[in-house]
Amino acid sequence: MKPQWTAISASRPRLHPVPQCATCCVRHQQRGVSAAQRKFSASPFEAPLGSTLQSNGSIHTPPRCLGLTAHSQRHFYPQCRQFSTTKVRTDAGMDQHKQTVEDISASVRDYHSRGEKFRIFHGSTNSTRPNLKKNLVDTSNLSHVLRVDVEKKTCLVEPNVPMDRLVEETLKYGLVPPVVMEFPGITVGGGYSGTSGESSSFKHGFFDQTMNWVEMVLADGEVVRLSPEEKGDLFHGAAGAVGTFGVTTLVELRLQDAKKFVETTYHPVSSMQEAIAKSKEFTAEGSTYDYVDGIMFSKVHGAIITGRLTDTPKGDAAKQSFSAASDPWFYLHVQDAVNSSFEPITEAIPLPEYLFRYDRGGFWVGASAFDYFKFPFNKFTRWWLDDFLHTRMMYTALHASGQSKKYVVQDLALPYSTAEAFVDYTDDKFGIYPLWLCPLKQSPYPTMHPHFIPSSSKSLDTSAKPKTLEPMLNIGLWGHGPEDHSEFIHKNRALEHKLQELGGMKWLYAHTYYGEEEFWSQFDRPWYEALRAKYKAQGLPSVYEKVKVNVDDEKTGRAELSLSEKMRTMWPFGGFYGIWMAIKSKSYVAARKSSWKEYRKVEEIER
Repeated sequence: MKPQWTAISASRPRLHPVPQCATCCVRHQQRGVSAAQRKFSASPFEAPLGSTLQSNGSIHTPPRCLGLTAHSQRHFYPQCRQFSTTKVRTDAGMDQHKQTVEDISASVRDYHSRGEKFRIFHGSTNSTRPNLKKNLVDTSNLSHVLRVDVEKKTCLVEPNVPMDRLVEETLKYGLVPPVVMEFPGITVGGGYSGTSGESSSFKHGFFDQTMNWVEMVLADGEVVRLSPEEKGDLFHGAAGAVGTFGVTTLVELRLQDAKKFVETTYHPVSSMQEAIAKSKEFTAEGSTYDYVDGIMFSKVHGAIITGRLTDTPKGDAAKQSFSAASDPWFYLHVQDAVNSSFEPITEAIPLPEYLFRYDRGGFWVGASAFDYFKFPFNKFTRWWLDDFLHTRMMYTALHASGQSKKYVVQDLALPYSTAEAFVDYTDDKFGIYPLWLCPLKQSPYPTMHPHFIPSSSKSLDTSAKPKTLEPMLNIGLWGHGPEDHSEFIHKNRALEHKLQELGGMKWLYAHTYYGEEEFWSQFDRPWYEALRAKYKAQGLPSVYEKVKVNVDDEKTGRAELSLSEKMRTMWPFGGFYGIWMAIKSKSYVAARKSSWKEYRKVEEIER
């Protein structure tokens, strides 16, 4: 999903060295050749020029234009234009990383020696839970891609690198992460400590399943490396545990070959039953698809969306992009497509345009802003207000306005067998549409990720758990909740009860109202607490302490608000205040400077 438990980097852009390909870029531009009209290749060189052997044995290759192919040095691709706020760092950069980690380690040791619990400050957040600002360890400077290894297809990434900067960097080498969160501002560290299941997760699993190892500062200040072979219990256990074992400081991610396009097909469906059947079919073992998700616009109308990575889309596939202000929002485009035909429709979407297709409008949450202000919702107004309708701006405004306390933003994972019954329930009790559907590959037990154990396999004997994990379906429920706060809480509690009844679990980024025993009944608490004790993590808040909503404290807090604070929660003042804070954050600058949007300028599709 989307609003994940994660941070968004809000750091100011930095100056970057000119890449080695810059001279060829200038030469082509001087000849009057538009970069967007030239052919390009997303495949890495077989033997990268300029590669150097690092002291640790890895290969470091300077950035190169993806358009420079073996058969034609004249081909140019606009990705070599550098707007990114992230860069591959030198050994000096690694030295700076080590110094930053030492500072974090010293801060953590200080809290540990005083017996005080602390939280981690990343920058800003996509979580819709209230922010707490006491006893913070600042990790906001860990926001760089340190190295890309072309031959091993890996990269070293600090935790506060957001998805768009990561993708921009790896695409310079013709590579891309197997799982990319759809919101550009979601970070690598958030993807590890939270739950990130995306349209490629039916094949690769959650985002953390694409990591080779993690560097972490434990709760007593010790710096360790985690991998399946080294402290494998913690490597697995800290994934999805919302930062309750330590401070993530570095990650090695696996990469795969990038392609020019995602050949995307919209398959119309007329019921949840049909949507589930197609999801199963398209994600079955041996599937040739790289991406599968879906949108239900009502109980009887929706689409399952499949994608294949390719350099050569089929001949009748029109090119489509979604990042420009004049482009359609993705969900509206899909709705128009399935409304216009009963047959599947296929398009060619440039790879990064596909990866971040839901950024504008935040899936469809952005439409709620128009409802809030009673403002017309049409192509012109979406174009005019485009800067405010990217996810970075939207989530800044959502927090500042107080609307996150009135808005249902929940991701829920269920077994396929009960997913239809759950949608019947949400249709009756919430009436929220569209719904997002995303098939998921489960993580091995025990885990803090959402999971499902068939009732026939439930036993005190853990060996009775099935070796082959059944897939689950993520259902994204995002829309207006009741205005009355008590009713809002009541509906959320009822949703949690229904979810448990149907064998489902929720993502922990949003409002969580479970009682403590009820919450832990969903997880292997003895395993979690034993792991915390083993790695001295009692100096950090537990998962439950971090995610629970204290209803009594919320009521007390509302009663103690000053007049000006109360006005900031009232219509329309709260909305205007949220917009003002979003403008002050300048997060729209990051969206404007994104070099991945250059891909949309490629006009030529090789047939």
